[in-house]
Amino acid sequence: MKKRTLLRLIGGAALVVPFGAPAFADTLAEIKKAGKIRVAIDTAIPPFGMTDDKMQPTGSDVDLARLLAKDLGVQLEIVTTTGPSRIPMLQTDKVDIVVSTLSITPDRAKVIDFSIPYADHPSVVAGLKTVQIKSLADLDGKKVAVVRGTTQDSDLTKQAKGAQIVRYEDDATMAAAVASGQADILATARSLLPAISKKNPARTVEPKITMQTNWLAIGVRKDDPKLLAWINDWVKTNLKNGKLAAIYKQYHGVDIPTDELLAKSGS
Repeated sequence: MKKRTLLRLIGGAALVVPFGAPAFADTLAEIKKAGKIRVAIDTAIPPFGMTDDKMQPTGSDVDLARLLAKDLGVQLEIVTTTGPSRIPMLQTDKVDIVVSTLSITPDRAKVIDFSIPYADHPSVVAGLKTVQIKSLADLDGKKVAVVRGTTQDSDLTKQAKGAQIVRYEDDATMAAAVASGQADILATARSLLPAISKKNPARTVEPKITMQTNWLAIGVRKDDPKLLAWINDWVKTNLKNGKLAAIYKQYHGVDIPTDELLAKSGS
């Protein structure tokens, strides 16, 4: 058993008091004591997470995690993940937080806690220019590629029951399927379309339908109030000073709606 996990269990036991009062973890104290924070990031979804020509992690989520670790005064340990494994890694204490295009959803909020959002994340159905799609009803009988376990997967399952949904394990595999001609239609984040099209410019995809605008947040384990409070304050501070907006603009080429994000935080 990992030392951190053992300390968590011991600490939790020590906090049990009469009358059934709940015990809370203190991951923030554990992070500071260890001198590092373990962050789950998918490095196969550019421009959020990717590797540069020296095979070093880069991207907007990576830079956000680096800034967070720096402000917390600890080292950053990037733990690579995929869409389906992000939340399980958090729940099993393999990471301290998740910074990996993690959209806030009611189902996810049942098993983990979210920080206030740090960016918007429009979700779209996209396709080749020759594909005629104007509504989700137009997907009936058509193959649609999606990454398993994402919000796009959930939305399609609920709203496009006539579509033939083809699920892939990560964005890189889905992008390869589109580039090779295995899929002409996909559901994904709008920000990923340029990178997907770049793999085969002859098969450029464009947004056809906006399914919804998701909000990206940092994932934290349930019942970890001190860490969640610190992260929320950090997000507010760096929205107000423009640092999070600058990171997003650098990699995505568009502005985040800072005022709307701050309004959602109550600021």
